[in-house]
Amino acid sequence: MGLRERKKQRTRDALIDAALDLFLTRGYEATTIDQIAAEVEVSPRTFFRYFASKEDVALSLTADEQEMFLTELVSRPLSESPFTSLTQSMRAMLGILREIDGVEASRIRKAQRLVHATPPLLAGAMRLIRQNERRLVAEVARRMGAAPDDLQPQFIVSVFVSIGLLCMNGPTEDLHGLARRYEDLLALAERSLCPGWDQPVRSGAAEPASAPG
Repeated sequence: MGLRERKKQRTRDALIDAALDLFLTRGYEATTIDQIAAEVEVSPRTFFRYFASKEDVALSLTADEQEMFLTELVSRPLSESPFTSLTQSMRAMLGILREIDGVEASRIRKAQRLVHATPPLLAGAMRLIRQNERRLVAEVARRMGAAPDDLQPQFIVSVFVSIGLLCMNGPTEDLHGLARRYEDLLALAERSLCPGWDQPVRSGAAEPASAPG
């Protein structure tokens, strides 16, 4: 990134850090955008150049991860089966998670703690997941040459998203443990699903065998 882009990224990170700290110490509802901006010594107008609302800044890491994942998925070879492309994209994300520095790891842990302790944010996170699920269905359908409203792309993505939700049912503070649990679940899914399950489904019943005679 150039100098301008790095400066914008530093300001964005500073706003996220200030927001997370204030939300965790003062409470999400009690914290104002003016207070967040003041912590970074910028104006509320500058805040709105980066985020649309308090929820937007609180869930920014989740949104960023979803954008990164979709970008990774789009770059996967079209020769892969859809489920393989999804799992390999997630493994690339898990690799990034294992290598992040202490500052970023702390930021992620704070965001996770905040979301799980704040019902409105938990609901917001679920909305983001559902919105992203629709984008994943569209991408999987494109890769399969199918329509987004076909059942097969929806089924493949719903299975994959369910793995992520199951992973989040466990502890989320230990990021390396979270990555291992996700990897274990991906491996379990690959072993459990029959080979060829993501191939096109033939419509209609099979032809009955001819009667002897």
